Amino acid sequence: MKELWVWPDVPDKNVVTAAIEAGAKVLVLSKPEDVKEVKKLSRILVAGPEGDLKEGEDYVYVLIKGKEDEERAAKFAPHVKVVVETTDWTIIPLENLIAQREELYAVVRNEEQAKTAIKILEKGVKGVVLRTSDPDLVRKVARVLEEEEETIPLVKVRITRVLPLGLGDRVCVDTTSLLKRGEGMLVGNSSGGMFLVHAETEENPYVASRPFRVNAGAVHMYIRVPENRTRYLCELKAGDEVMVYDHTGKGRVVYVGRAKVERRPMLLVEGKVNGKKVSAILQNAETIRLVKPDGNPVSVVELKEGDEVLGYVEEAGRHFGMKVEETILEK
Repeated sequence: MKELWVWPDVPDKNVVTAAIEAGAKVLVLSKPEDVKEVKKLSRILVAGPEGDLKEGEDYVYVLIKGKEDEERAAKFAPHVKVVVETTDWTIIPLENLIAQREELYAVVRNEEQAKTAIKILEKGVKGVVLRTSDPDLVRKVARVLEEEEETIPLVKVRITRVLPLGLGDRVCVDTTSLLKRGEGMLVGNSSGGMFLVHAETEENPYVASRPFRVNAGAVHMYIRVPENRTRYLCELKAGDEVMVYDHTGKGRVVYVGRAKVERRPMLLVEGKVNGKKVSAILQNAETIRLVKPDGNPVSVVELKEGDEVLGYVEEAGRHFGMKVEETILEK
């Protein structure tokens, strides 16, 4: 999810409260006394005098009036967050800078500018800095960013083998969000092939639903997280970000509230799509479900050869969770 910074023209309590409640990551303030007042309300990051982010050290503001300003914005150290504002709201400087910088933030004044900034060159800026003193506009722009979803092409995976295994350690990922029917997490033995494991939204005679949870599988497996990265399931802890997807491939960021590792009987599930193998090791229980192409869940204990479920494939190759181009063979 793109970051939201709020830069109030007049930092009154209404706009500050709206920013905090909307999930803004940073407030930009110019007076030390304003910083102190905000810190009484929330642990939100503040950019400015006596704030958490220091101008010239952690971030810089560049008003782009011409090519010279654009070139100056491109030359700051890679770790510095560069906040740029264009005098006539043209996207050309942003297009040029997006190709050169990761830590790029665009000053915007309304919803339409925010929508444009996060879509430029498909990649978009890392975040928008909303200059306003209108609490309603803060909430509107926050919704724009929240609705900005990563969409990936899920594929139909035809099941080729389901094999009960012995005991193993599996991870339940409990999130701070309520997941919906048809949503789940992408996990797999390989980052090049993953299954969409459904959230525990379904009730049965033995256990109640746990719509905040995905019983994601064995500790060694990969899980997809934001920015096209992966993590090992065993690494997850409270506060981490993970991705959840619906059956159309639309994804959103959720936060881990708890990751539970418990020893349970396991099940190897394998499938193929266009000759490429997809596999995962999941808990052998009725409550663990994959997702059918129509979005309906199907329990792993009901899977049989020839069934189709949803998955995701790409060329395998990751280094510390980041995608790399390399020759790799995973079995």
